Amino acid sequence: MDFSLAPITERVRAAAADQTPLRIRGGGTKDFHGLALHGEVLDTRVLRGIVSYEPSELVVTVRAGTPLAELEAVLAEQGQCLPFEPPHFAKTPADAATVGGMVAAGLSGPARASVGAVRDYLLGVTLLNGKAELLTFGGQVMKNVAGYDVARLMAGAWGTLGLLTEVSLKVLPVAPGEATLRFEGINQADALRKLHAWGGQPLPLNASCWVHDEGAGTLYVRLRGAVAAVEAACKTMGGTRMDNATVAADWTACREQTLPWFTDRATRPDHALWRLSVPATAPVLALPGGAQPLVEWHGALRWVQAPESAGDALREAARAVGGSASVFIAPEANKTGASGAFDLQSKALEQIHTRLKHSFDPAGIFNPGRMARAW
Repeated sequence: MDFSLAPITERVRAAAADQTPLRIRGGGTKDFHGLALHGEVLDTRVLRGIVSYEPSELVVTVRAGTPLAELEAVLAEQGQCLPFEPPHFAKTPADAATVGGMVAAGLSGPARASVGAVRDYLLGVTLLNGKAELLTFGGQVMKNVAGYDVARLMAGAWGTLGLLTEVSLKVLPVAPGEATLRFEGINQADALRKLHAWGGQPLPLNASCWVHDEGAGTLYVRLRGAVAAVEAACKTMGGTRMDNATVAADWTACREQTLPWFTDRATRPDHALWRLSVPATAPVLALPGGAQPLVEWHGALRWVQAPESAGDALREAARAVGGSASVFIAPEANKTGASGAFDLQSKALEQIHTRLKHSFDPAGIFNPGRMARAW
């Protein structure tokens, strides 16, 4: 019997009966994102610990309230990792992102375009639905799905479908070879052309970042894979090879949005951080005010700092190339809680979300208003 889960189950059952909103919360490091934070806090951090870990099988099952850093440390001891590099977004040393929060947020770091997203490594979940029923979906192997792959619905659901109690994840060995190349004095258009060309070649591309800083553009490309493949790519791609130990902190800062480009937004308190998701082959976008984005994911992710009043122009620019734009961090997010926005691009998609919400949480008690004002 799981004694730490029993009181949580009773609280969910009582909330469903009384229709009391509950705000599912782990470390709270991503409270800045979403439409609103409503309900009594239901802390998941009592659900802590690694249930099973088979390094030879590349599978780990962990309780949802386990600190993400704790899981990463255990994997590192075995020379393994979460290759999608989930961001922690911890603001202070006391903050600790949780594994459940990682799945619920569904956010991935710099390597996402090359290795896949959180959902691609999610093998199974156990969760409490809005009726206080403990449900298990998926398992601990890749090919275990018959019918709907329900477990992956939980990635990026922001706790609106249920309270995660355990998750099973596929992990991978740390790549034996790694190198970062820097290309200085390169504009965005040329950087995108290089990335598109490299993408069509058998190169061990892992992550990229183009940033315009102090009047000039710089492209960083990280290679990971077999040592021979990385060394060969370094010889053919050009650029300046950087010291791995030195540049590792910069990639972490890119993942955690602590690079100077991100922190500079503090000097413009009326600006939001916008997230534009577009095809990697999309050209340079005409952005309002001549804004210079920070470009990741080989061109597929473009961060923009602009007022919320520029929203229509940004959304139109993204949709013109088959993408979307949404507020990732609103100007007052750190003061007022969640105030980002999710871009549901069609009524049909919105209806699917609503039906899923009703199926898993008929009383609407989990994280109401976080993803949509209607539920």
